[in-house]
Amino acid sequence: MNVILITACPSGMATTYLAARRLQSAAERLDWHVTVEAHGEATPVTPVDDATLEAAELVVVAAERIPEAARFAGKRVFQAPIDQALPDPEAFLARAEREARPFEPEEATAETSASGAEGQRIVAVTACPTGVAHTFMAAEALAEAGRSLGHAIRVETQGSVGAQDALTEEEIAAADVVILACDIEVDPTRFAGKRTYRTSTGNALKKPRPTIEAALAEAEVESEGTSGGGEAKKSIKEKGVYKHLLTGVSFMLPMVVAGGLLIALSFVFGIEAFKEEGTLPAALMQIGGDTAFALMIPVLAGYIAYSIADRPGIAPGMIGGMLASSIGAGFIGGILAGFLAGYTAKAVTRYIKLPASVESLKPILIIPLLASLVTGLVMIYVVGEPVASILAALTAFLENMGSANAVLLGTLLGAMMCFDLGGPVNKAAYTFGVGLLASESYAPMAAIMAAGMVPAIGMGIASFVAGGKFSEPEREAGKASFVLGLCFISEGAIPFAAKDPLRVIPVSMVGGALTGALTMLFGAKLMAPHGGIFVLLIPNAITPVLPYLLAIVAGSLVTGLGYAMLKRGDKAMSVATEG
Repeated sequence: MNVILITACPSGMATTYLAARRLQSAAERLDWHVTVEAHGEATPVTPVDDATLEAAELVVVAAERIPEAARFAGKRVFQAPIDQALPDPEAFLARAEREARPFEPEEATAETSASGAEGQRIVAVTACPTGVAHTFMAAEALAEAGRSLGHAIRVETQGSVGAQDALTEEEIAAADVVILACDIEVDPTRFAGKRTYRTSTGNALKKPRPTIEAALAEAEVESEGTSGGGEAKKSIKEKGVYKHLLTGVSFMLPMVVAGGLLIALSFVFGIEAFKEEGTLPAALMQIGGDTAFALMIPVLAGYIAYSIADRPGIAPGMIGGMLASSIGAGFIGGILAGFLAGYTAKAVTRYIKLPASVESLKPILIIPLLASLVTGLVMIYVVGEPVASILAALTAFLENMGSANAVLLGTLLGAMMCFDLGGPVNKAAYTFGVGLLASESYAPMAAIMAAGMVPAIGMGIASFVAGGKFSEPEREAGKASFVLGLCFISEGAIPFAAKDPLRVIPVSMVGGALTGALTMLFGAKLMAPHGGIFVLLIPNAITPVLPYLLAIVAGSLVTGLGYAMLKRGDKAMSVATEG
């Protein structure tokens, strides 16, 4: 008997392929002629061809819904949730043969209408704090998942180089739903009146199908001052403080990168060459250290406030950030100033009512005046000195800590960078390191970037060393992961972590902790917070170079070889084979 087997689990991950493999084996034991269509995220979906569809006598669907249901009109179809197929695949197939019935076109239409999931027009925006990895990987995942579900989808990325593939007004107007998969604040005004669903780039990347399905089911029109409905949107807003912080960090990063590399370039002429006035090293230090680094804290505070209160928050936020910098409160003071300015500006906007004749003065006069006054006075008289003392103590500790404490700190930061591969723990460690650059503490950033390279490089090593344990798509993903790791994009390891988290994440943390510990032990310093191995092209951006590379190699080998040994060597399943 000619049979088509279709599997799909809600996450599109391991269960999809496990069920397909078990059902395929059970069907072949029954001497059925089998074609498998597995709807998962690890490999592109390969739909059955027209000839196979025409010859099929039975269609077995282990999924919550029938993908592209209309194509099976007139065929004997059996559909049940995938969890019913796993315990006893033989019984599941026997039930399918017994209970299958002809699938009528009107049933397909009814299913489409009931699910509300076919033929929708979706527009989406992705944006992560660094604007490098998660932004584009989440966009690709959403686009592929949307197309596989039969939707027309367009995704705009707001990355480090600005908006790409920008959505047009016509596309937004025609959209049935808007997905904002953003970890930082983006302007939602152009989506006014549209059903909108908010989530994180991590969710969109790891669970693109459930994200789209949830958006279609839960998206709501957002009114001014609300976050919209849906559980996912509620959870994002509950993490508002984290989101506002990441928005500030994302705008600060270009200042940190430019300033750090310019300072490193000044060191090419000698570590103290910049002290000679009128020389090129002095000019480079003036641009990088005296200007770019001086702007870091005000920009951080200004855009934290912008994330909270929109444009009215920028001026008081930057003023508070400049005060934090001038009184020695550093990045900690800048963060506090940003939140204080943002919430003060928001309160003034919301609670101070003026006559209509002077309401237009509020954004250009009333809000900047009151918010800047409150923020400035609090920073000077309340927050400034205590925070400055805390930052001075932290800086002194980092500068004077012994090798044992340095190794412990490096171990902790390295493990954090590898725990969730771009998630909240990873970002917390990264933000800590970036903030310390403003205080001229360069060692933690060195440990953080080196450890962050380890998971992706390690997965590339594992897929090469133990190629027989990986499917062809996984080996290709391993090559890409290796290159991404060299660029300090740890998200390259996400496909492997999603499929096998209980092995990938611990072995990555061990390798990252080793790398972080070694970089601190070697006294490595890093002037720029991004760029990966390619920062080595800038003289003195990383010092010392060879021990730093040794730390990365050591951690990557531990992760790669460790996972090569731990990974199960099950034979990869072909997602569209006939037997």
